[in-house]
Amino acid sequence: MSEVMPNHAGAEVENERRVLITESAARRITLLKEQEEAAGAFLRIAVSGGGCSGFQYGLSFDDQKNPDDVVFEHGQVAVVVDEVSLDLLNGSELDFVEDLMGASFQIKNPNAASSCGCGNSFSI
Repeated sequence: MSEVMPNHAGAEVENERRVLITESAARRITLLKEQEEAAGAFLRIAVSGGGCSGFQYGLSFDDQKNPDDVVFEHGQVAVVVDEVSLDLLNGSELDFVEDLMGASFQIKNPNAASSCGCGNSFSI
């Protein structure tokens, strides 16, 4: 697992907000980009209202960066989070897990007071 700081020039490291990207997640993102023929894209993580617990995670490939986006990198893999979502995701870990129940991205969010059984939504 790699702890990667956001890409902001001149920022104080101890004050930085962050999202951790595991090696497993980075490998899976790379594979999916190859399958989707999206070499120039990055993974966007967004939080929106909804889901069974109040907020829900959204993962998608995107090739457009917005002025309020913060970029987190693990090797050649870039993950982008907008400022509003980052307030809810700060300190989270993006992982890719394969087990007998299937394979999926999982977000371990220390800010979530509770989450639903599927792990796709949470409350604070």
